[in-house]
Amino acid sequence: MRPLWVFGYGSLVWNPGFAWTARQLAVLPGFRRSFCMLSIHHRGTVEKPGLVLALDAAEGASCNGVAFEIAPQIADETLEYLRARELISAAYLEQVHPLRLDDGREVEAVVYVIDRHHEQYRGDLTLEEQAQRIAGATGGRGPNCEYLYQTAAHLAALGLPDDELEWLSDRVKVLKSAT
Repeated sequence: MRPLWVFGYGSLVWNPGFAWTARQLAVLPGFRRSFCMLSIHHRGTVEKPGLVLALDAAEGASCNGVAFEIAPQIADETLEYLRARELISAAYLEQVHPLRLDDGREVEAVVYVIDRHHEQYRGDLTLEEQAQRIAGATGGRGPNCEYLYQTAAHLAALGLPDDELEWLSDRVKVLKSAT
């Protein structure tokens, strides 16, 4: 039996919610991390959607993150947990893609990418529009801004700073302080 690999690029980086046997920094080619998915459950509501990160396909792009190795004995229960968490509104598609691990290996990993045809896809928002929405939304798992702050801080701590997330964090803090 082979282990299961899962790629984290957003909240999975700092809150995986499952047991893992190893983790490594990794790069997923062909996708970019983007606040392009409306959140109507975890970080917003139907009436006032927030935004969460998604992997958005983009030619020539790559996304850095964390690859988690899951023991084969708990692979099924881990996938069940991830599907309940990530596929709550069917805006993500569960796919398997190759990752380049920090140690040079290439592995096939489960990734959750945005369905560009889903009504929650909002890849057209400017950074300012994203900041405005994030600053004002709260969902079942708390304020949208906390999701942003946690993700940006954890990526930076891993040596994977994201310029857009850092800009958004700074801007949202300004917007929040003005209210």
